[in-house]
Amino acid sequence: MKTLFQQIADREIPAEIVYEDDRCLCFHDISPQAPTHLLLVPKKHIPRIAASTADDQDLLGHLMRCVKTIAEQEGFAESGFRTVINNGPDGGETVPHLHIHILAGRQLQWPPG
Repeated sequence: MKTLFQQIADREIPAEIVYEDDRCLCFHDISPQAPTHLLLVPKKHIPRIAASTADDQDLLGHLMRCVKTIAEQEGFAESGFRTVINNGPDGGETVPHLHIHILAGRQLQWPPG
């Protein structure tokens, strides 16, 4: 069964997409925790960062470079942003498909949780 994020990547469920290439997709979170809250997901299904393998190394690096591209494109690269990857139940993971939260648009506090 496909995850919610796989269904979005496959265009079976609509989303407000801000970036896409052949390896990943970025869209607005439906429950934002900051004025800008985006989710960057690989099109390849990887359940979580701890389930990634050495074969995923290039894709993981690509995702991080896309974060920079998206931040520049959306206009918050200079003012700052936070990236978060949740892993497993104790890490706050709710969808078993690797995704990077990109949060911006306000002063973010520390510690986050």
